[in-house]
Amino acid sequence: MKIRLVTCASVAVLSVGAGMVTAAPAPKRTEVVLAGSTSPLTGLAPAELQSALDEVHRAGMPGIHAEARDADHVWRGASGVADLRTGRPIRPDMRQRVGSITKTFTATAVLQQVEKGRIRLDAPIGRYLPKLVPGERGKKITVRMLLNHTSGLAEYIPYAFPSLAKYPSLPDISPKSLDDNRYRRFRPTELIESGLRAPAVGKPGGSPGVYSNTNYMILGELLKQITGTPAKEYITRNVIQRAGLKHTEFPAGPRIKGPHPRMYESMHGLIDPPRDYSVYDISWVPTGAGLVSTMDDLNRFYRLLLGGKIIKRSSLAQMQRTVTVDRLGEKLDYGLGLFEVKIPGCGTFWGHDGSSWGAGTLSLTRADGKRQMSVAVNLARWNKLDSSGKPQHHPIDDAFSAFKQQALCGNGDAQAANAS
Repeated sequence: MKIRLVTCASVAVLSVGAGMVTAAPAPKRTEVVLAGSTSPLTGLAPAELQSALDEVHRAGMPGIHAEARDADHVWRGASGVADLRTGRPIRPDMRQRVGSITKTFTATAVLQQVEKGRIRLDAPIGRYLPKLVPGERGKKITVRMLLNHTSGLAEYIPYAFPSLAKYPSLPDISPKSLDDNRYRRFRPTELIESGLRAPAVGKPGGSPGVYSNTNYMILGELLKQITGTPAKEYITRNVIQRAGLKHTEFPAGPRIKGPHPRMYESMHGLIDPPRDYSVYDISWVPTGAGLVSTMDDLNRFYRLLLGGKIIKRSSLAQMQRTVTVDRLGEKLDYGLGLFEVKIPGCGTFWGHDGSSWGAGTLSLTRADGKRQMSVAVNLARWNKLDSSGKPQHHPIDDAFSAFKQQALCGNGDAQAANAS
């Protein structure tokens, strides 16, 4: 399946990111593979990886940084700038708004409560939130349907960002809402109510499902109701901290703490030159796409999750039961906060992607847990749209695809990959 990072990734436009766990020890770092060195035993090719990263920058991406892993061996690289004005270079350890990758964290938290018997996946959401999701919808939509986007609930984002409501019809959209909402604090209930008022996009449990952030906003309220703790606090304590993630958090305000790049939004050429939206209040999509993280933390999180270290193996099996979900015309094999990607000759990978205003991230882990890639870029929606609203091809697309292929499949153990 082709992953079109950022152009259609996760939040932004417009669809638009087992009890007490003791964190497993980090992989041995006796050998950190640096660009330009040689390490034929790792399955990673540092020079080729850095060259592929540089090609993405040369194709027009301001900055890109990534971490690739093969078993216990690690390569980290970066290319380009974190700040177009100052020329400050981008670094592999920088933080990034990771968009809808947040959905995997939220889904993991829900599965923890399923394991405790406090939530049933196939129970109607109206059992838990009768006032928020009343009537027939509350009776027919289950927790599982919210997690895998088969609820039929519409996306609320066109109502939060009205100047984008007619996306992708270029003559009828503008970036005005992006600036209007930069410091706005949304209430979860007002966004959920907008999604509930909108015409349904399908029947509960129907196929294909339709990707919608309304689902994950409701799941945030479900966690709050069941645990008695705001969802962001529960996820922080029971997923982020227990996984030992040191640089992952829900920002307390519009600014990101720690080293991070500026994040440039093009809105398919409507914003020219692209504008920096790294300072932004993320209350419009907190439990769906609100996290900030690093590539190292993302690789660690997915490695622990897929290794059965954060939730039980039986819960992971539920997360990996996929259905077809439509996201802006792209068909995803979507589970519960995870999607599956099969790369011929390379293996089966699990993960998620994410987009926020000005930022895009992709994290994939092979089914056997031995090969990983997390990569972040600081320009979003670089493809201009044609008259029908279809993104036009851009050299960045080819360069990014080549990097992904090298990071996930290049110089790897083909036999192990195919076995996965």
